[in-house]
Amino acid sequence: MNQEIERRRTFAIISHPDAGKTTLTEKFLLFGGQIQVAGAVKNNKIRKSATSDWMEIEKQRGISVSTSVMEFDYEGYKINILDTPGHQDFCEDTYRTLTAVDSAIIVVDGAKGVETQTRKLMEVCRMRNTPVIIFINKMDREGRDPFDLLDELEEELQISVRPLSWPINIGVKFKGVYNIYENKLDLFKPDKQRVTEKVEVDINSTELEEHIGEQDAKQLRDDVELIDGVYPEFDVETYRSAEVAPVFFGSALNNFGVQELLNCFVKIAPSPKPTKAEERTVEPEEQKFTGFIFKITANIDPNHRSCIAFCKVCSGKFERNKPYLHVRQGKTLRFSSPTQFMAQRKSTIDEAWPGDIVGLPDNGIFKIGDTLTEGEKLHFRGLPSFSPEMFKYIENDDPMKAKQLEKGINQLMDEGVAQLFVNQFNGRKIIGTVGQLQFEVIQYRLENEYNAKCRWEPVHLHKACWIESDDADELDQFKKRKYQYMAKDRDGRDVFLADSGYVLSMAQQDFKHIKFHFTSEF
Repeated sequence: MNQEIERRRTFAIISHPDAGKTTLTEKFLLFGGQIQVAGAVKNNKIRKSATSDWMEIEKQRGISVSTSVMEFDYEGYKINILDTPGHQDFCEDTYRTLTAVDSAIIVVDGAKGVETQTRKLMEVCRMRNTPVIIFINKMDREGRDPFDLLDELEEELQISVRPLSWPINIGVKFKGVYNIYENKLDLFKPDKQRVTEKVEVDINSTELEEHIGEQDAKQLRDDVELIDGVYPEFDVETYRSAEVAPVFFGSALNNFGVQELLNCFVKIAPSPKPTKAEERTVEPEEQKFTGFIFKITANIDPNHRSCIAFCKVCSGKFERNKPYLHVRQGKTLRFSSPTQFMAQRKSTIDEAWPGDIVGLPDNGIFKIGDTLTEGEKLHFRGLPSFSPEMFKYIENDDPMKAKQLEKGINQLMDEGVAQLFVNQFNGRKIIGTVGQLQFEVIQYRLENEYNAKCRWEPVHLHKACWIESDDADELDQFKKRKYQYMAKDRDGRDVFLADSGYVLSMAQQDFKHIKFHFTSEF
């Protein structure tokens, strides 16, 4: 068992939109032998889209809207990658994914440097003490000076960095990278399908000039000397305790610098770590199985209207057809077809170990945050669900398709991307999301996956807050006074829909014994 745990590496690839996450994921799969040709994400001549962007809407827009899970073997290690959406309208999906990984790779665009979304994601990693490796992408385009980039990373992300590879020029003059971690020189030839040659060169010998010319050789020696002078020597323990972030340079589109990153990553990244539950800390080596659901996806296979719940194995060994306790419902369940993923392609498995992500068929029994165990009552916490900031009424646009719409809304809400409220005053359904783009995605998916049409109508609301109180009379009085703005969520809890910040603060002042919650987890 310990051997299996040791060879697991579970990590997320995160970044600002368009820094090249999905392209990097593709190249990892190329090295892992999972795909033979990488689908150029932007190239429309060869109508291929990225393996990890499998939803129809992702192929059309060229962005990821949902986290995809992929696994492959590489040099004796078992790697689980979660490719996350970069767009801020889907950040909730990404934050949740970070609860299920042991480390992260942050992709930074070499020309733009650190962007807003990168900062937010780094904060989530810091909260959870997740170790990060930084990959500076697009070195084959004109960009900024590598030393300036390193300074910006330290300042903006508030973490010490240590370069483990170094670029030789950038943009048009880009000649390759010197791999500090392995002391090898990698020479660059732009090629999206093949991998570039590696040359073992002693940096102080005259061979270096033959490969990259006199001027660049002198510059490289000066740079490496400066790096060794300025940055402390790389120590794996400081990386694992999330104090230092190793930095790599390359170009994911041209397959360059990616294998160096992967080789170093499998050696230094942590294997699965203990998970905190409300009751106690769960160690991965424990004999009994425990796991939690961190994501639910509807319609992975359009021919079968089924949902898949993604379960992260925290301890013990998961086995097919074995009875497990669903803690929230107190029911015992067996799974006859647990699956593992390659984005949309999936295969049935018989067992899974700590660190693995297992897909469980879900017919409406799971919610995000549910725990599965061999009988012990555990609750894993820390899966945030935020208070939505944008609201619209959802109306049926095709009276013949009311059933399909109902089913579609329920399954899409299970994914936890948006939230549904039913207004008590007029019985209308209100959908709340974190970003505008989600409304378009919901409408598109309802039409294409469920054959149901909906239309949006504006509703002016400021914030949704869950309310509870020990004082029943005061709660009753509050509901009577605000009856036009009272709603229920899908679990039947009371929600107050405040139409402005002023109204909300007045309500908090007038009703002292009522608790207002801004996340639905309390």
